[in-house]
Amino acid sequence: MKVKDIPYRRYTIEEGTAEFERFCRAYEAAQSADDVIAARKIMLDMRIAYETASALAFNRFSLDSRDPFYRAEVDYYDENGPLFSRLATRFADMMLNCPFRHELEKRLNPRLFAAYEADKKAFDDRITEDVQKENATVTEYSQFMSSLSFTFDGEEMPLSVIRGKLEDSDPDVRRRAAVEIDRVLGEHKRELDDLYDRLVHLRDAMAKKMGYRDFTELGYWRMRRIDYTADMVRVFRDNVCRDLVPAVCEVKKSVADRLGVPTVTFADAEVYTAGTAPEPVLDKEGMFRAAQEMYDEMNPEIGAFMHAMQENEAFDVDARDGKWGGGYCTSFPLYKQPFILANFNGSSGDVDVLTHEFGHALADYFKYKEGDLELDVGGMETAECHSMSMEFFSWKYMRRFFGENTDKYLYKHLLSSFCFIPYGVAVDEFQHEVYAHPDMTPDERDALWLGLEQKYRPWLDYTGLPYLGRGTRWQYQMHIYESPFYYIDYCLAQTVALSFLCESLSDYDGALDRYLGFVRTGGQKSFGDLVAEAGLPSPFAPGALAKMAQRITALAKDIEQRI
Repeated sequence: MKVKDIPYRRYTIEEGTAEFERFCRAYEAAQSADDVIAARKIMLDMRIAYETASALAFNRFSLDSRDPFYRAEVDYYDENGPLFSRLATRFADMMLNCPFRHELEKRLNPRLFAAYEADKKAFDDRITEDVQKENATVTEYSQFMSSLSFTFDGEEMPLSVIRGKLEDSDPDVRRRAAVEIDRVLGEHKRELDDLYDRLVHLRDAMAKKMGYRDFTELGYWRMRRIDYTADMVRVFRDNVCRDLVPAVCEVKKSVADRLGVPTVTFADAEVYTAGTAPEPVLDKEGMFRAAQEMYDEMNPEIGAFMHAMQENEAFDVDARDGKWGGGYCTSFPLYKQPFILANFNGSSGDVDVLTHEFGHALADYFKYKEGDLELDVGGMETAECHSMSMEFFSWKYMRRFFGENTDKYLYKHLLSSFCFIPYGVAVDEFQHEVYAHPDMTPDERDALWLGLEQKYRPWLDYTGLPYLGRGTRWQYQMHIYESPFYYIDYCLAQTVALSFLCESLSDYDGALDRYLGFVRTGGQKSFGDLVAEAGLPSPFAPGALAKMAQRITALAKDIEQRI
């Protein structure tokens, strides 16, 4: 079925409550673990119906945030989502306290019970109204960012399009785009500060109602962090600062020399070579044809899945007014159908988002085929390994997309992935500090961000950009508003993906087989076990980042010689 033809019907909290009560009756009458497993299916079916409806509503809202019907539907799930969470928490508590738990842990994956513990710690009836307000505020931010309009050469465009001009080969185009981004965001500082201030105080209040020291503790449980802790993340950030930041500074110094500028400015931050940027040589239709050929050759099962995605029109990649400004992969469980949204802007990022989000979709495909809906594809750090690694397994086929500029693209992709990690940990540390000190003023938050820029990206120059230069770059990082503590997962996953890249360059087929094993297993095993079984170094291992920096910078020099 084509995604556009999937019927939408609101799944109500009344329906969900009736199914939960049916589960309770079956659970209470259970005489064995088998009976509890049968009762659990009632809740799984309810979850499938609810998640399908809410995902469809958000998807269609994100395709056109001005649509009043789907805006109202998103508002409904914003308001009632916490009530569904209440049912999920009660279900988790019952499973944890089941008299047949010992037998259930033998019959079901034991990780389910760790996930139930996390779900129980992530929600409480006392915060229902606060979560409803939080959901509504996040939707307000999303709609606000989608509505922002930027003027460039007389043309009105959304943020997603003008950001693509920061990769233009012409320095003047990049500079003017940066100035326009700075201007428009500066005009809306009051709204951006107010939205974030409301979110921070709402989240802090929720955490304290539940007895947590601050939102960080609650936030980790909401992310189902059952494989690593905030202390482990702090060590990872320290390792990035010590082992990666100096290497990135050297990379950026070399870039500045090639560009013939004294420092790398914000307008140059996405550029790694002088001259023509490595843009795709194909139009949208050509890119999808090339992607199909790539996946057919990569692996027959992957190719067949890509065929199904295209047949079902499970992509929307055209940038337009009112459309959600980022890129994502969502999924409609009732139909076992992933969907990819992107905003193509003619830059090399179009290829990155196509391969990245396809990695997420592939993980959903395997989850539906052989996984467990409750364990999903794993934690977010595991999910991002699926997507980021697929970007690198696509390297072998990039000449189809970039022609004679392929080496330029590989160079840019490698270094942008590597240089991203310090930025990502800055986003993470910013959130830890904000939620530890929720009463910071907007100016104090900006000062915090500016200090983190100097710590993790000391090479970056904001000259000529008065708004961004005061420490406000964080305000259009949607994850900070919408998904607190998600961003570190990108950083952890990037180290895994770069390791898969290095392995693929010496044994592509063997590395791809290990990657597919990683993706197929998904949430069935811990992040640490998945990485170890793939034969890759743990991001938390002492010295692992220093070794990675050496390997990546050496690889970059090899590619540079071919440019």
